[in-house]
Amino acid sequence: MNWADKAVFYHIYPLGFCGAPMDNDFMSSPQERIQKVADWAGHIADDLGCDALYLGPIFESDHHGYDTADYRLIDRRLGTNQGFREVVERLHNKGIRVVLDGVFHHTGRHFGPFVDVLQKRWDSAYKDWFFLNFDGDNAFHDGLWYDCWEGHQELVKLNLGHPDVRRYLLDSAEGWIREFDIDGIRLDVAYCLEPSFMQELSARCRSVKSGFFLLGEVVHMNDNLKRLLDPDMLHSVTNYECYKGLYSSFNDQNLFEIAHSLERLFGNQPWCLFTGKHLYNFADNHDVSRFATALKCPDQMEAAYTLLYTMPGIPSVYYGSEWGIPGDKKDGDGVLRPCLELEAQKECSLTQHLKKLAEVKKNHPALWEGDYQKEFLTNKQFAFSRNAEGESLLIFINAEGREGSFQLNRRVKGTELLTGQEVELEGNFCLPAYGSAVVKVE
Repeated sequence: MNWADKAVFYHIYPLGFCGAPMDNDFMSSPQERIQKVADWAGHIADDLGCDALYLGPIFESDHHGYDTADYRLIDRRLGTNQGFREVVERLHNKGIRVVLDGVFHHTGRHFGPFVDVLQKRWDSAYKDWFFLNFDGDNAFHDGLWYDCWEGHQELVKLNLGHPDVRRYLLDSAEGWIREFDIDGIRLDVAYCLEPSFMQELSARCRSVKSGFFLLGEVVHMNDNLKRLLDPDMLHSVTNYECYKGLYSSFNDQNLFEIAHSLERLFGNQPWCLFTGKHLYNFADNHDVSRFATALKCPDQMEAAYTLLYTMPGIPSVYYGSEWGIPGDKKDGDGVLRPCLELEAQKECSLTQHLKKLAEVKKNHPALWEGDYQKEFLTNKQFAFSRNAEGESLLIFINAEGREGSFQLNRRVKGTELLTGQEVELEGNFCLPAYGSAVVKVE
């Protein structure tokens, strides 16, 4: 078992969170904005009960961080290497592990070796680091063509088959562990990376730090991903299927959708895709509309997060969503990645609910190593169980704006973990409008 199996993650997009300029001029002096992340350590750990932090891109880049210019230098808009080392120390002192974004499929156009190619063309020692055609041209009129990520020519594809490229990236990742003492890496667009590269990365990182966590970004959940979730490759991947099912099931009053996904991914049939695996679950992130915007009925928020925290996998909260802040993807990335000030926010019932869920998650093995069993399902009510050796939990979700009834056809006695109340179920259980419950069965 990896430490992340028991963790509750908080996710920050640093450039937006810290109020950094959108564009990097590469001429200004470093500004220690990254210290703001450490200033939120108390909120992350104490107010929300999170014990892991996934930080979006922090290395020198052209614009948004996923267009890396230097893999070994903290972005000057965020600060310095020494400053970030202090941030990690402060987070570790609060019991928060740190996972960084690793953008290894492509670089920005200011990446040193690519700049050398533009200047020297055929004579560049780095010409084989990329996929080039000197007889073509591109949108920037460089007089050469190069492969890029999904048609975005500001993102230059790296040749991961080249030994010098691999060596540079693997050395960089090892350097992050040794210099900053990080605990994991999230691999951007892992679905585009060569498996052999991820195997080498895994071996290198785990040789330096035991238990190092590798998370892969994937979008489509299919059987091909099984080969990635291997002890010698990735520990987890992003669960976009349940992300979509989470809000649309509540919006459509059709809990069959999320129940189908949970069964398909984690059920006990031979055809289920990821039974026993720990996928990275989220309600929103830096690339999609905020959960408060995607979810049509705000009163369903707490029940939806109960489902997120208790389904198989590793739960994550995107910064600001603990207060239910809005943000629509159609309005641009800026509204999804705002600069927030902690003192301007107020504790609300949702933050209190998330803290309770984190406590339940971390204190009950059935939620980090238990199986998944559907117990009851209608369009608007859903119950399932998580069972591990010596512990059984029943989770009840009512997506309806009135009292919901659950028929279990068995007698259950236990403790509702979110309230501490003793409950006794005689085949039927009722929840108030938009309610949820986590019952530990005696």
